[in-house]
Amino acid sequence: MSNSITTVNPSTGETLNTYTFMDSSQAKQVVDASYQAFLDWRLQSLEQRASIVKAIGKALSANKEELAELIVQEMGKPPEEARQEIDLCAGICDYTAEHGPTELADEERKPGNGKRGIITYSPMGVIYGIQPWNFPAYQVVRYSIANIMAGNSVLLKHAENVTGSGLLLEKIYRDAGLPENVFRTLIISHDVSDEVIAHDAVRGVTLTGSDGAGRQVAAKAAENLKKTVLELGSNDAFLVLDDADLDVAVDTCVTGRVFNGGQTCVAAKRFVVTDANYDAFKERFVEKMKAVKVGDPNASDTDVGPMARVDLRDKLHEQVEESVSKGANILCGGEKPEGKGAFYPVTVLDNVTPGQPAYDDELFGPVAALIRAKDDEDAMRIANDSRYGLGGGIISKDVKRATELASKYFDTGMVFINGFGVATPEMPFGGVKNSGYGREHGGFGMHEFVNVKSVIVVQE
Repeated sequence: MSNSITTVNPSTGETLNTYTFMDSSQAKQVVDASYQAFLDWRLQSLEQRASIVKAIGKALSANKEELAELIVQEMGKPPEEARQEIDLCAGICDYTAEHGPTELADEERKPGNGKRGIITYSPMGVIYGIQPWNFPAYQVVRYSIANIMAGNSVLLKHAENVTGSGLLLEKIYRDAGLPENVFRTLIISHDVSDEVIAHDAVRGVTLTGSDGAGRQVAAKAAENLKKTVLELGSNDAFLVLDDADLDVAVDTCVTGRVFNGGQTCVAAKRFVVTDANYDAFKERFVEKMKAVKVGDPNASDTDVGPMARVDLRDKLHEQVEESVSKGANILCGGEKPEGKGAFYPVTVLDNVTPGQPAYDDELFGPVAALIRAKDDEDAMRIANDSRYGLGGGIISKDVKRATELASKYFDTGMVFINGFGVATPEMPFGGVKNSGYGREHGGFGMHEFVNVKSVIVVQE
């Protein structure tokens, strides 16, 4: 096994940088330093922590261009999307700084076995995050800022192909005033990662990734009795109901599929369209998908850049080919390009049925799966016919009914009505079934890795 990581520009295939893995001893030293930093950080007041979190948000904005350029180089998204990602990160910092002191404040209750009861949200220790490459800044900020606000120290194992982004974020946090070692990036192998999970100072593990990775990390954490939060894959269904506005439906579904090159866990992936609208929707959807320009992310007319790695592009193409071999039809795209880079054409499949990867699995790239439903009830059945449950959408003119369908019947953690969204600091983010468990954002992430402690005063 190699003792180093080499990052590669997915647009050109050119080498960007090489990083040497920390060995087991070096990683342990970082974990120990993180724990020592925690012992001081946990004693800072909520207001003091909030002021640092606010400063990190300002520092992210101040370093936006440098960080965005690195994101473009390491994973290939267009610069404007990279800037939007960093703006979201700054927004998360602002929201957390504003609401953290209230969310984490002590609560008083009247206990039956004493004079006074206090519930305190005590920080737990070192929280270890294993994060993916598709949003190199956001995935890190999402879990780290909540835990820093809660008084924990944080470790990051970033995806290898965005190692530089992880190291730059560590520098930005520290330069903003976060004490040394409260946030550290680990450059480690999977074997050393297992040792980090087992370390006594590590009290919680959070992972964003595939359901396969989630199983492995959760098993290792469970072996060591560590709590986990898992945000895993999905094959989100967007339902186009009988009464849908087709203009809204087509615009929403195209955006939902190609945003971030289709490399988003909560992207629209399966498009379940009732028989009343299927043919008209298909014609307009394919026409609009054909118009999406794939190319150099730095070119002004590019809509979608390359996929993040060649191996990921090749896997996606294999899923398309297997779906076709099992009966799916290619309506556009579907051919793997020659030449350098990890490019893949925007692709639409129809006649998608159970047993095909396009129906059963997550296609993590710009490939859309069209599925015909008999009626609205059948559409909801198909949406829930999935081992995943992260997000989804409903397109309908009857917003009241769509809201009721979303809240009572859609078996996912998030549902968008008449539009597509990714994440917002105010609303919880997370899934059910094989999409994982636990929640981030909306104040929920600040409570995932705290000790909800009861203090009971029996006599004053």
